Amino acid sequence: MKDRIIFLADCQSFYASVEKAAHPEYKDKPLVVAGDPARRSGIILAACPIAKGYGVTTAERLGESLSKCPELIIVKPRMQMYIDVSLRITEIYESFTDLVEPFSIDEQFLDVTNSVGMFGSPTEMAEQIQTQIKLATGVFSRVGISSTKMLAKMACDNFAKKNVDGIYTMPKATISEDLWQLPIEKMFGVGSRMKKHFFRLGIHSIGDLAQIPLPKLRSLLKTRFGKNADIHADLLWQTANGLDDSLVTPSTHRVAPKSVGHMMTLPRDYVTEEEIDTILLELTEEICRDARRKRYMGSTVTVGCMCSPFDAPTGFSRQMTMPDPTNNTDTVYKAARTLFYRFWDGMPVRRAGVSISGLVKDEEYQLTMFDNQERQRALEKATDFIKDRFGSAAIVRASSAGKAGQAQHRSLKIGGHYK
Repeated sequence: MKDRIIFLADCQSFYASVEKAAHPEYKDKPLVVAGDPARRSGIILAACPIAKGYGVTTAERLGESLSKCPELIIVKPRMQMYIDVSLRITEIYESFTDLVEPFSIDEQFLDVTNSVGMFGSPTEMAEQIQTQIKLATGVFSRVGISSTKMLAKMACDNFAKKNVDGIYTMPKATISEDLWQLPIEKMFGVGSRMKKHFFRLGIHSIGDLAQIPLPKLRSLLKTRFGKNADIHADLLWQTANGLDDSLVTPSTHRVAPKSVGHMMTLPRDYVTEEEIDTILLELTEEICRDARRKRYMGSTVTVGCMCSPFDAPTGFSRQMTMPDPTNNTDTVYKAARTLFYRFWDGMPVRRAGVSISGLVKDEEYQLTMFDNQERQRALEKATDFIKDRFGSAAIVRASSAGKAGQAQHRSLKIGGHYK
Protein backbone atom coordinates (compact mmCIF):
# COMPACT_ATOMS: atom_id res chain seq x y z
CA MET A 1 0.00 0.00 0.00
CA LYS A 2 1.49 3.34 -1.04
CA ASP A 3 2.03 6.11 1.47
CA ARG A 4 -0.55 8.82 1.61
CA ILE A 5 0.35 12.34 0.50
CA ILE A 6 -1.06 14.87 2.93
CA PHE A 7 -0.85 18.66 2.75
CA LEU A 8 -1.39 21.08 5.61
CA ALA A 9 -2.01 24.42 3.91
CA ASP A 10 -1.78 27.51 6.10
CA CYS A 11 -2.44 31.14 5.17
CA GLN A 12 0.24 33.57 6.31
CA SER A 13 -0.97 36.14 8.88
CA PHE A 14 -4.45 35.49 7.52
CA TYR A 15 -6.52 38.42 8.82
CA ALA A 16 -3.68 40.88 8.19
CA SER A 17 -3.06 39.46 4.70
CA VAL A 18 -6.73 39.83 3.78
CA GLU A 19 -6.67 43.44 4.95
CA LYS A 20 -3.49 44.20 2.99
CA ALA A 21 -5.05 42.70 -0.14
CA ALA A 22 -8.05 44.99 0.39
CA HIS A 23 -5.81 48.01 1.02
CA PRO A 24 -2.87 48.05 -1.45
CA GLU A 25 -1.71 51.35 0.06
CA TYR A 26 -0.60 49.39 3.15
CA LYS A 27 1.51 46.91 1.16
CA ASP A 28 4.89 48.00 2.55
CA LYS A 29 3.69 49.15 5.97
CA PRO A 30 3.46 47.34 9.33
CA LEU A 31 -0.19 46.37 9.83
CA VAL A 32 -2.11 44.58 12.56
CA VAL A 33 -5.71 43.56 13.03
CA ALA A 34 -6.74 44.48 16.57
CA GLY A 35 -9.73 44.97 18.81
CA ASP A 36 -10.48 48.69 18.90
CA PRO A 37 -8.27 50.99 16.76
CA ALA A 38 -10.24 54.11 17.77
CA ARG A 39 -9.54 53.56 21.48
CA ARG A 40 -6.07 52.08 20.81
CA SER A 41 -7.01 49.14 23.01
CA GLY A 42 -7.55 45.41 22.74
CA ILE A 43 -5.22 42.61 21.67
CA ILE A 44 -3.47 41.78 18.41
CA LEU A 45 -5.45 39.20 16.41
CA ALA A 46 -3.01 39.13 13.49
CA ALA A 47 0.21 40.91 12.52
CA CYS A 48 1.74 41.08 9.07
CA PRO A 49 5.38 39.96 8.58
CA ILE A 50 6.59 43.58 8.53
CA ALA A 51 4.96 44.24 11.91
CA LYS A 52 6.42 40.99 13.27
CA GLY A 53 9.83 42.31 12.20
CA TYR A 54 9.39 45.03 14.85
CA GLY A 55 8.73 42.37 17.49
CA VAL A 56 4.92 42.63 17.36
CA THR A 57 3.29 39.32 18.27
CA THR A 58 -0.19 37.87 18.12
CA ALA A 59 -2.21 38.05 21.38
CA GLU A 60 -0.18 40.88 22.92
CA ARG A 61 -1.87 44.12 23.95
CA LEU A 62 -2.14 46.84 21.34
CA GLY A 63 -0.36 49.30 23.63
CA GLU A 64 2.69 47.03 23.79
CA SER A 65 2.75 46.76 20.00
CA LEU A 66 2.57 50.54 19.57
CA SER A 67 5.54 50.98 21.90
CA LYS A 68 7.53 48.67 19.61
CA CYS A 69 6.25 50.20 16.39
CA PRO A 70 4.64 53.67 16.73
CA GLU A 71 3.84 53.81 12.98
CA LEU A 72 1.74 50.66 13.17
CA ILE A 73 -1.36 50.60 10.93
CA ILE A 74 -4.26 49.31 13.05
CA VAL A 75 -7.31 47.78 11.35
CA LYS A 76 -10.53 46.71 13.04
CA PRO A 77 -11.38 43.02 12.42
CA ARG A 78 -14.01 42.20 9.79
CA MET A 79 -14.86 38.59 10.59
CA GLN A 80 -17.47 38.08 7.88
CA MET A 81 -14.97 39.06 5.21
CA TYR A 82 -12.38 36.64 6.63
CA ILE A 83 -14.95 33.85 6.63
CA ASP A 84 -15.86 34.61 3.00
CA VAL A 85 -12.20 34.56 1.93
CA SER A 86 -11.63 31.31 3.83
CA LEU A 87 -14.56 29.69 2.02
CA ARG A 88 -13.16 30.89 -1.32
CA ILE A 89 -9.81 29.28 -0.45
CA THR A 90 -11.62 26.04 0.43
CA GLU A 91 -13.14 26.05 -3.05
CA ILE A 92 -9.64 26.30 -4.52
CA TYR A 93 -8.47 23.32 -2.46
CA GLU A 94 -11.52 21.35 -3.56
CA SER A 95 -10.59 21.94 -7.21
CA PHE A 96 -7.48 19.83 -6.54
CA THR A 97 -8.99 17.11 -4.30
CA ASP A 98 -12.33 16.26 -2.76
CA LEU A 99 -10.61 15.29 0.51
CA VAL A 100 -10.35 18.65 2.28
CA GLU A 101 -10.73 19.03 6.04
CA PRO A 102 -10.74 22.47 7.72
CA PHE A 103 -8.50 22.67 10.79
CA SER A 104 -9.10 26.35 11.49
CA ILE A 105 -10.22 29.42 9.54
CA ASP A 106 -6.76 29.65 7.92
CA GLU A 107 -5.52 26.03 7.97
CA GLN A 108 -6.82 23.00 6.10
CA PHE A 109 -5.69 19.43 5.51
CA LEU A 110 -5.73 18.00 1.97
CA ASP A 111 -5.29 14.35 1.05
CA VAL A 112 -3.90 14.52 -2.50
CA THR A 113 -2.82 10.88 -2.75
CA ASN A 114 -5.11 10.08 -5.66
CA SER A 115 -4.96 13.42 -7.46
CA VAL A 116 -1.34 14.52 -7.23
CA GLY A 117 -0.41 12.75 -10.46
CA MET A 118 -2.70 15.01 -12.45
CA PHE A 119 -0.87 18.12 -11.24
CA GLY A 120 2.76 16.97 -11.30
CA SER A 121 4.82 16.25 -8.20
CA PRO A 122 3.54 17.12 -4.71
CA THR A 123 5.75 20.23 -4.70
CA GLU A 124 4.46 21.33 -8.11
CA MET A 125 0.91 20.80 -6.95
CA ALA A 126 1.56 22.87 -3.83
CA GLU A 127 2.97 25.66 -5.99
CA GLN A 128 -0.16 25.64 -8.16
CA ILE A 129 -2.34 25.88 -5.06
CA GLN A 130 -0.26 28.81 -3.77
CA THR A 131 -0.57 30.60 -7.10
CA GLN A 132 -4.34 30.20 -7.33
CA ILE A 133 -4.87 31.40 -3.75
CA LYS A 134 -2.61 34.42 -4.32
CA LEU A 135 -4.39 35.38 -7.54
CA ALA A 136 -7.87 34.91 -6.07
CA THR A 137 -7.37 36.47 -2.63
CA GLY A 138 -3.96 38.15 -2.43
CA VAL A 139 -3.02 35.84 0.45
CA PHE A 140 0.27 33.91 0.55
CA SER A 141 -0.08 30.30 1.72
CA ARG A 142 2.45 27.82 3.10
CA VAL A 143 2.25 24.05 2.61
CA GLY A 144 3.68 21.27 4.75
CA ILE A 145 3.83 17.91 2.95
CA SER A 146 4.13 14.46 4.52
CA SER A 147 2.45 11.07 4.83
CA THR A 148 0.29 11.88 7.88
CA LYS A 149 -1.74 14.84 9.08
CA MET A 150 0.42 15.34 12.15
CA LEU A 151 3.70 15.31 10.22
CA ALA A 152 2.26 17.65 7.57
CA LYS A 153 1.21 20.05 10.33
CA MET A 154 4.66 20.05 11.94
CA ALA A 155 6.36 20.31 8.53
CA CYS A 156 4.34 23.46 7.87
CA ASP A 157 4.74 25.05 11.31
CA ASN A 158 8.46 24.39 11.72
CA PHE A 159 9.82 24.52 8.18
CA ALA A 160 7.42 25.75 5.45
CA LYS A 161 6.67 28.93 7.43
CA LYS A 162 10.39 29.70 7.53
CA ASN A 163 11.09 29.00 3.83
CA VAL A 164 10.97 31.76 1.24
CA ASP A 165 8.87 29.55 -1.06
CA GLY A 166 6.61 28.42 1.79
CA ILE A 167 6.78 24.69 0.98
CA TYR A 168 8.48 21.88 2.87
CA THR A 169 8.33 18.10 2.44
CA MET A 170 9.07 15.93 5.47
CA PRO A 171 8.92 12.20 4.67
CA LYS A 172 8.46 9.89 7.62
CA ALA A 173 11.81 8.27 6.75
CA THR A 174 13.71 11.49 7.51
CA ILE A 175 12.02 12.65 10.73
CA SER A 176 15.14 11.72 12.73
CA GLU A 177 17.07 14.35 10.75
CA ASP A 178 14.23 16.89 10.49
CA LEU A 179 11.83 16.59 13.39
CA TRP A 180 13.87 15.01 16.15
CA GLN A 181 16.46 17.79 16.18
CA LEU A 182 13.84 20.39 17.16
CA PRO A 183 13.31 21.61 20.76
CA ILE A 184 10.46 19.78 22.49
CA GLU A 185 8.26 22.92 22.52
CA LYS A 186 8.18 22.81 18.71
CA MET A 187 6.15 19.60 18.79
CA PHE A 188 2.42 19.94 18.18
CA GLY A 189 0.55 19.62 21.47
CA VAL A 190 3.38 20.82 23.73
CA GLY A 191 2.77 24.15 25.43
CA SER A 192 4.81 26.09 27.97
CA ARG A 193 3.62 24.03 30.94
CA MET A 194 4.29 20.72 29.23
CA LYS A 195 7.70 21.99 28.15
CA LYS A 196 8.65 22.67 31.80
CA HIS A 197 7.42 19.22 32.81
CA PHE A 198 9.50 17.59 30.08
CA PHE A 199 12.56 19.62 31.08
CA ARG A 200 12.25 18.31 34.63
CA LEU A 201 12.26 14.80 33.14
CA GLY A 202 15.37 15.55 31.10
CA ILE A 203 13.46 15.66 27.80
CA HIS A 204 14.68 18.65 25.77
CA SER A 205 14.12 17.67 22.12
CA ILE A 206 11.46 15.85 20.14
CA GLY A 207 14.04 13.12 19.55
CA ASP A 208 14.52 12.68 23.30
CA LEU A 209 10.82 11.98 23.64
CA ALA A 210 10.56 9.75 20.58
CA GLN A 211 13.33 7.44 21.75
CA ILE A 212 11.98 6.83 25.26
CA PRO A 213 10.35 3.37 25.51
CA LEU A 214 6.61 3.90 25.70
CA PRO A 215 6.10 1.98 29.00
CA LYS A 216 8.74 4.19 30.64
CA LEU A 217 7.08 7.37 29.31
CA ARG A 218 3.73 6.25 30.70
CA SER A 219 5.34 5.80 34.09
CA LEU A 220 7.08 9.19 33.94
CA LEU A 221 3.85 11.03 33.12
CA LYS A 222 1.78 9.47 35.91
CA THR A 223 2.82 12.20 38.33
CA ARG A 224 1.26 14.83 36.02
CA PHE A 225 -1.74 13.09 34.48
CA GLY A 226 -2.65 10.43 37.04
CA LYS A 227 -5.05 7.84 35.69
CA ASN A 228 -5.01 9.49 32.23
CA ALA A 229 -1.22 9.14 31.93
CA ASP A 230 -1.36 6.25 29.47
CA ILE A 231 -3.59 8.19 27.05
CA HIS A 232 -1.39 11.30 27.11
CA ALA A 233 1.83 9.32 26.91
CA ASP A 234 0.61 7.33 23.92
CA LEU A 235 -0.50 10.46 22.05
CA LEU A 236 2.71 12.39 22.71
CA TRP A 237 4.95 9.42 21.88
CA GLN A 238 3.05 8.74 18.64
CA THR A 239 3.30 12.41 17.65
CA ALA A 240 7.07 12.45 18.24
CA ASN A 241 7.43 9.30 16.13
CA GLY A 242 5.20 10.53 13.31
CA LEU A 243 2.52 7.90 13.92
CA ASP A 244 -0.94 9.08 12.92
CA ASP A 245 -3.65 6.95 11.29
CA SER A 246 -6.32 9.66 11.22
CA LEU A 247 -7.84 10.34 7.82
CA VAL A 248 -8.55 13.63 6.11
CA THR A 249 -12.31 13.71 6.59
CA PRO A 250 -14.38 16.33 4.76
CA SER A 251 -17.40 15.63 6.94
CA THR A 252 -15.56 16.38 10.20
CA HIS A 253 -17.39 19.68 10.66
CA ARG A 254 -20.72 18.51 9.28
CA VAL A 255 -21.68 16.03 12.00
CA ALA A 256 -24.90 16.58 13.91
CA PRO A 257 -24.35 18.86 16.92
CA LYS A 258 -24.87 17.56 20.45
CA SER A 259 -26.27 20.90 21.57
CA VAL A 260 -26.98 24.44 20.43
CA GLY A 261 -26.07 27.20 22.85
CA HIS A 262 -24.77 30.71 23.43
CA MET A 263 -22.90 32.38 26.29
CA MET A 264 -22.77 36.14 26.86
CA THR A 265 -20.40 38.18 29.01
CA LEU A 266 -22.29 41.27 30.12
CA PRO A 267 -20.89 44.82 29.95
CA ARG A 268 -21.76 45.41 33.63
CA ASP A 269 -23.42 43.74 36.58
CA TYR A 270 -27.06 42.84 35.96
CA VAL A 271 -29.02 42.77 39.22
CA THR A 272 -32.73 43.19 38.46
CA GLU A 273 -35.12 40.59 37.11
CA GLU A 274 -36.02 42.89 34.22
CA GLU A 275 -32.37 43.06 33.10
CA ILE A 276 -31.81 39.33 33.51
CA ASP A 277 -35.05 38.45 31.72
CA THR A 278 -33.93 40.58 28.76
CA ILE A 279 -30.65 38.66 28.45
CA LEU A 280 -32.26 35.24 28.92
CA LEU A 281 -34.76 36.07 26.18
CA GLU A 282 -32.04 37.32 23.79
CA LEU A 283 -29.95 34.19 24.37
CA THR A 284 -32.98 31.97 23.87
CA GLU A 285 -33.86 33.73 20.62
CA GLU A 286 -30.34 33.14 19.33
CA ILE A 287 -30.22 29.44 20.15
CA CYS A 288 -33.72 28.74 18.86
CA ARG A 289 -33.00 30.57 15.62
CA ASP A 290 -29.78 28.55 15.29
CA ALA A 291 -31.67 25.35 15.95
CA ARG A 292 -34.33 26.18 13.37
CA ARG A 293 -31.65 27.02 10.81
CA LYS A 294 -30.01 23.63 11.44
CA ARG A 295 -33.43 21.89 11.50
CA TYR A 296 -33.19 20.59 15.06
CA MET A 297 -35.35 20.65 18.19
CA GLY A 298 -34.10 20.11 21.74
CA SER A 299 -35.68 18.38 24.70
CA THR A 300 -33.27 19.54 27.44
CA VAL A 301 -32.56 23.16 28.32
CA THR A 302 -29.43 24.16 30.24
CA VAL A 303 -28.93 27.53 31.94
CA GLY A 304 -25.69 28.77 33.46
CA CYS A 305 -24.39 31.99 34.95
CA MET A 306 -21.37 33.48 36.69
CA CYS A 307 -21.87 36.19 39.28
CA SER A 308 -19.55 38.96 40.49
CA PRO A 309 -16.99 39.47 41.82
CA PHE A 310 -14.60 37.89 39.29
CA ASP A 311 -11.97 37.12 41.95
CA ALA A 312 -14.44 35.00 43.93
CA PRO A 313 -17.35 34.28 41.60
CA THR A 314 -20.42 32.26 42.34
CA GLY A 315 -22.66 30.66 39.76
CA PHE A 316 -24.32 27.51 38.52
CA SER A 317 -25.12 25.37 35.51
CA ARG A 318 -28.35 23.40 35.68
CA GLN A 319 -30.61 21.64 33.22
CA MET A 320 -34.17 20.37 32.95
CA THR A 321 -36.08 18.25 30.48
CA MET A 322 -39.04 19.81 28.71
CA PRO A 323 -42.21 17.82 27.96
CA ASP A 324 -41.46 17.64 24.21
CA PRO A 325 -38.58 18.56 21.90
CA THR A 326 -38.94 22.13 20.63
CA ASN A 327 -37.17 25.05 18.99
CA ASN A 328 -39.90 27.53 19.86
CA THR A 329 -38.46 30.63 21.50
CA ASP A 330 -41.28 31.25 23.97
CA THR A 331 -41.35 27.64 25.15
CA VAL A 332 -37.61 27.43 25.70
CA TYR A 333 -37.53 30.88 27.33
CA LYS A 334 -40.17 29.90 29.89
CA ALA A 335 -38.14 26.81 30.82
CA ALA A 336 -34.86 28.76 30.93
CA ARG A 337 -36.37 31.47 33.11
CA THR A 338 -37.86 28.94 35.53
CA LEU A 339 -34.52 27.16 35.81
CA PHE A 340 -32.55 30.38 36.30
CA TYR A 341 -34.58 31.74 39.19
CA ARG A 342 -34.70 28.35 40.87
CA PHE A 343 -30.91 28.36 41.35
CA TRP A 344 -29.81 32.03 41.22
CA ASP A 345 -28.43 33.26 44.55
CA GLY A 346 -29.25 36.90 43.88
CA MET A 347 -25.64 38.01 43.28
CA PRO A 348 -24.91 40.41 40.38
CA VAL A 349 -24.75 38.49 37.09
CA ARG A 350 -21.77 39.06 34.77
CA ARG A 351 -22.08 36.08 32.41
CA ALA A 352 -25.07 34.01 31.32
CA GLY A 353 -25.65 31.15 28.92
CA VAL A 354 -28.51 29.07 27.55
CA SER A 355 -28.38 25.88 25.48
CA ILE A 356 -30.64 23.10 24.30
CA SER A 357 -29.56 19.49 23.87
CA GLY A 358 -31.11 16.09 23.28
CA LEU A 359 -31.50 17.20 19.68
CA VAL A 360 -33.81 15.56 17.16
CA LYS A 361 -34.75 16.54 13.62
CA ASP A 362 -37.61 19.05 13.48
CA GLU A 363 -39.43 17.22 10.70
CA GLU A 364 -41.92 15.82 13.21
CA TYR A 365 -43.24 17.50 16.33
CA GLN A 366 -45.91 16.89 18.97
CA LEU A 367 -49.15 18.85 18.54
CA THR A 368 -50.98 20.04 21.67
CA MET A 369 -54.57 21.10 22.22
CA PHE A 370 -53.71 24.41 23.85
CA ASP A 371 -50.94 25.97 21.74
CA ASN A 372 -51.34 27.14 18.17
CA GLN A 373 -48.01 25.67 17.08
CA GLU A 374 -48.60 26.08 13.38
CA ARG A 375 -49.13 29.81 13.84
CA GLN A 376 -46.04 30.08 16.05
CA ARG A 377 -43.88 28.17 13.57
CA ALA A 378 -45.10 30.33 10.68
CA LEU A 379 -44.36 33.52 12.64
CA GLU A 380 -40.85 32.38 13.56
CA LYS A 381 -40.20 31.29 9.98
CA ALA A 382 -41.15 34.78 8.79
CA THR A 383 -38.97 36.58 11.36
CA ASP A 384 -36.04 34.23 10.63
CA PHE A 385 -36.32 35.06 6.94
CA ILE A 386 -36.23 38.80 7.64
CA LYS A 387 -33.22 38.46 9.95
CA ASP A 388 -31.36 36.26 7.49
CA ARG A 389 -31.91 38.78 4.72
CA PHE A 390 -31.51 42.08 6.55
CA GLY A 391 -29.46 41.16 9.63
CA SER A 392 -30.28 39.83 13.07
CA ALA A 393 -31.06 43.34 14.36
CA ALA A 394 -33.71 43.95 11.68
CA ILE A 395 -36.36 42.81 14.16
CA VAL A 396 -35.79 43.00 17.92
CA ARG A 397 -38.15 42.78 20.85
CA ALA A 398 -39.00 45.95 22.74
CA SER A 399 -37.06 44.73 25.78
CA SER A 400 -33.86 44.58 23.71
CA ALA A 401 -34.16 48.27 22.87
CA GLY A 402 -33.62 49.16 26.53
CA LYS A 403 -30.35 49.68 28.40
CA ALA A 404 -30.05 46.00 29.30
CA GLY A 405 -30.43 44.76 25.73
CA GLN A 406 -27.37 43.46 23.90
CA ALA A 407 -29.00 42.08 20.74
CA GLN A 408 -28.26 45.07 18.51
CA HIS A 409 -24.63 45.25 19.64
CA ARG A 410 -24.13 41.47 19.24
CA SER A 411 -25.60 41.61 15.73
CA LEU A 412 -22.50 43.56 14.65
CA LYS A 413 -20.18 40.73 15.67
CA ILE A 414 -19.24 37.17 14.77
CA GLY A 415 -17.49 35.06 17.37
CA GLY A 416 -17.01 38.10 19.58
CA HIS A 417 -15.38 40.21 16.84
CA TYR A 418 -16.87 42.77 14.50
CA LYS A 419 -18.08 41.51 11.15
